[in-house]
Amino acid sequence: MDQDISRSIEACAAHYGEDADAMRDYLMTGQARALELDNRGPIRFNEDGSLALDIRESYSRYGFYVFTDVVSDEEIEDLRNDIEAMRKRLPVAPDEIVDSYGNPALSLGCKAPNLLWSKPLGDPLGGSDLANGRHQVKLYEPKAAADAPAASPFILLGSLQFSEACLRAYAHPQLLKVAAAINGDDFAPFNETLFIKDPFLGAAVSWHQDGDTHWDNPDFDEDIHGFNFMTQVYGSTAVNGVWVLPGSHKDGHIDIKKLVAEAGSERLPGAVPMVCNAGDVIISNRQIVHGSFPNTGYEPRLTVNAGFHRRSSVLDVQGAGIHTDVIFYDDAFIKERTKVLGYGIDARRQRYPNETQYTYKPFENDPTDYTWNSGMLSELKDYNLRDLSI
Repeated sequence: MDQDISRSIEACAAHYGEDADAMRDYLMTGQARALELDNRGPIRFNEDGSLALDIRESYSRYGFYVFTDVVSDEEIEDLRNDIEAMRKRLPVAPDEIVDSYGNPALSLGCKAPNLLWSKPLGDPLGGSDLANGRHQVKLYEPKAAADAPAASPFILLGSLQFSEACLRAYAHPQLLKVAAAINGDDFAPFNETLFIKDPFLGAAVSWHQDGDTHWDNPDFDEDIHGFNFMTQVYGSTAVNGVWVLPGSHKDGHIDIKKLVAEAGSERLPGAVPMVCNAGDVIISNRQIVHGSFPNTGYEPRLTVNAGFHRRSSVLDVQGAGIHTDVIFYDDAFIKERTKVLGYGIDARRQRYPNETQYTYKPFENDPTDYTWNSGMLSELKDYNLRDLSI
């Protein structure tokens, strides 16, 4: 971890009043413990294409792994530039329909949910019925600066329809090989999201687990709800990053209200932040207890998030109704949702012609033309109406 975040830890602690010392100690201890875990390093595969055994075992033990130096500096610069340009095209405020240039805002006319806002340093999901009530407790909401905006961008869903750089990152061949190694060669997509945690503005995400559908499944296991890849554009720290309870992905559906009550605060004992540098990619099990505090520090976090499932977890399964309507996901529905992966693979091939592109097994006998050109982003509009939400 390259960043010195001591200033941010002090800035964060200062927002917590009589709990300042406890928060400072929690952040410092968590950061140190995270860096001591044996769950970070480059992506490595065996000769047969399977994920290196020590990586697979570590991911299974902790529920997350930090893949280091996955995304090149060149690609990170592409992502930063593309997302910055995209952000200038967002609505200027939650109820506005124009962007900062006075033009129609980026997501105007979309039927699928896209941009979510929050009051600065708020916890808009915590303790609410949103997302099937999975965010069971509300985290402390520090007071933002007097000149802070009334609301700031928080989450952008369906991000691939707005950013070609994100579309290309989605098809990173090393990451897709990991997806196949964990979820099978016929793995299926979940959803794609940008998490925006601007300094002194970024909202909290209350402690929760992502899975909904399979907690009582007789074939339940630690991987049945899939995982997320979290590509870090600026890095992730104890102050701005996601915290997890290592190993909790194996424990089934957890009563988080009880955990917080037993802890006596929102600072859950044993939790660690997922700490990494720009260009690193975290794989995080969706069943793990995780959350993030408001970003009261100086470092931004911008996470390019993409999730994947086992096909058996979604095929002919009724969805959870969080990201899409409550419907059954048949083979045709899954195939239609997977088209964006085909476009991403070809877009990446054109941008990085010397890179060995990934071959997705379900496309081998598929006559669909996945040729990409830069004018096609508009054709992806509302593709996330088919997110495979379980």
